[in-house]
Amino acid sequence: MRAALAGLAALGLLSACSVMAPLQAWGLVKAADVAGTTAIAYAPGKAINTVHHGEPVMQSLCIEYNRATQLEDLVPALQLELREQGVSSRVYEPGSGQQECRYWLRYAATIEWGQPPLADGYRAYLSSAALSLHNANGNLMASSAYAVDSDYGSSKWSTTRRKLAPVVKAVITGFSS
Repeated sequence: MRAALAGLAALGLLSACSVMAPLQAWGLVKAADVAGTTAIAYAPGKAINTVHHGEPVMQSLCIEYNRATQLEDLVPALQLELREQGVSSRVYEPGSGQQECRYWLRYAATIEWGQPPLADGYRAYLSSAALSLHNANGNLMASSAYAVDSDYGSSKWSTTRRKLAPVVKAVITGFSS
């Protein structure tokens, strides 16, 4: 809506000698509104409720696979963001890989369905996620979460990776920005 108002304001700045038909002007306003709406809908996520106990960044960790979370790009997004933080990772079924892993990343996520802007059909999206980092003894080292913004839902249609990036960084480093 702000973009539409900005478009109308810009039209008011045009001189009387302008050669723009009213339909063309309305088209510009609609395009500005769509661009603004789309930009808001694909904002990055934010880390919330972060707890970090000051542990140094590890070089590798294991991800405990969660079968209850059926979002195909969630684990690859976690692994890519861990790699961005300089941490290699392997995925294991719960209860396996105990001898190989000094650190464990566990996750839970909520998936909802909706219709993205300018799309015809519905699709699944990550609406919330929680990550927790544990040592081999099971002690909690760090945790953080993501949830779709309650005000405008600005990160709702961002990629899973963009949503999880600040959360992974917060769990690994303690810094969320």
